[in-house]
Amino acid sequence: MGNCCPGSGDAEPAPAASTDPSSRLGSGAPSLKAGVSASSAPTPTKPPAPIGPVLGRPMEDVRSIYTIGKELGRGQFGVTSLCTHKATGERFACKTIAKRKLSTKEDVEDVRREVQIMYHLAGQPNIVELKGAYEDKQSVHLVMELCAGGELFDRIIAKGKYTERAAAALLRTIVEIVHTCHSLGVIHRDLKPENFLLLSKDENAPLKATDFGLSVFFKQGEVFKDIVGSAYYIAPEVLKRNYGPEADIWSIGVILYILLCGVPPFWAESEHGIFNSILRGQVDFSSDPWPRISPGAKDLVKKMLTSDPKKRISAYDVLNHPWIKEDGEAPDTPLDNAVMNRLKQFRAMNQFKKAALRVRAFSAIPKKKTDTFVLGCLSDEQIESLPGRSLPGACRRKRSEV
Repeated sequence: MGNCCPGSGDAEPAPAASTDPSSRLGSGAPSLKAGVSASSAPTPTKPPAPIGPVLGRPMEDVRSIYTIGKELGRGQFGVTSLCTHKATGERFACKTIAKRKLSTKEDVEDVRREVQIMYHLAGQPNIVELKGAYEDKQSVHLVMELCAGGELFDRIIAKGKYTERAAAALLRTIVEIVHTCHSLGVIHRDLKPENFLLLSKDENAPLKATDFGLSVFFKQGEVFKDIVGSAYYIAPEVLKRNYGPEADIWSIGVILYILLCGVPPFWAESEHGIFNSILRGQVDFSSDPWPRISPGAKDLVKKMLTSDPKKRISAYDVLNHPWIKEDGEAPDTPLDNAVMNRLKQFRAMNQFKKAALRVRAFSAIPKKKTDTFVLGCLSDEQIESLPGRSLPGACRRKRSEV
């Protein structure tokens, strides 16, 4: 299962040549003569569809196949809508990206790579499946599996009762997803609870990873420098512009910390303060409810939130940790009610107060709906204010999520 190369060709093969006999007529085909009826003449060939500049394939009207319905979500680059397959009545989600907002070559490459990665991961369990990618004159449309069951925290809140064992089961699914991505040469780069969706409202509906808009292909030993991610979940080595797949493990460690106590491990009133806290790497295990959390859970969190990526636990080793294993050490006793209340508050904040956490790269980045960010340009003073770290001031803007 070799890695695909970013930007190397089309995300999927172009359609085969037409089998219409008229398309095989060469330049020597006889022309119509006077007295010959039109009905007996060869059918004129339909001109080929123009090639789309984003996907590099013939353009196609998504509305000829799907009915586009109500809006499900909106972002800087476009809108996600409910769509229905006209022939089968099956429902999907259609992510429409406005081409006029893809203002740079990098923006176009990001969309193309997102499509390539989703096709590359097709068929893997617990990853949202891309059903088709279409391009017309105005937009790129990604038709995907519809996840109608809400976000990760919704399942916890709906059940009311919550235990470490339940947290371990959720985390096991998340780590299995990331292990699959890494084994197939993909770094997600924007792991957070909002990007794990339930397929349906059913109690046992599977959890699915979504939003690969910031994901990249990687090869062993490759180093990345783009500063991308979401404020609470970004790894320290990403802020230092020197990272690989280990950054995903840090993000999952942050999710686990939140699952166990209801609040993020790195907190501040501003995004710059959050970065400072992440770079310091001091994790609180003394405040409630941590004294009552099992030693195994704390051990795993510490190993995932190790600041040095070379010493950080791998996805494979996380899955073999005694606390996370099925029927492992995670206790089945209910967690403190305060944890559930904090999770509810954190979920509400994510829904209604994301603007407070949105990273705008100090006015260099346009406002976005979510707290996903791409760091733009820091002043020399802001760089120096980070504790003992250096962030280059010239960071290019990249497309974020829709």
